[in-house]
Amino acid sequence: MIELNENGFKVGVSNKDGQLGFLYSRGGLREGAGRKSIGATKKISLTLPDDIWEKLEKQGIEHRMSRSEVLRQILESYYSS
Repeated sequence: MIELNENGFKVGVSNKDGQLGFLYSRGGLREGAGRKSIGATKKISLTLPDDIWEKLEKQGIEHRMSRSEVLRQILESYYSS
């Protein structure tokens, strides 16, 4: 059941594992909604010298990319050649 409360939110149970979903007055809980996956996510800890971290941060700011996006681009470039 989906109900609209006084704040304009919908609350309902999705089709997946009985999870609750909160939405604004538009849209709906549906399979396949949201950002599409680009691959498997694995958390790692990476130790680099401070100057390398600074270069990664600078590149991210210059290209409006997250640190993960910068590292992904570097790794994909290296392994695609």
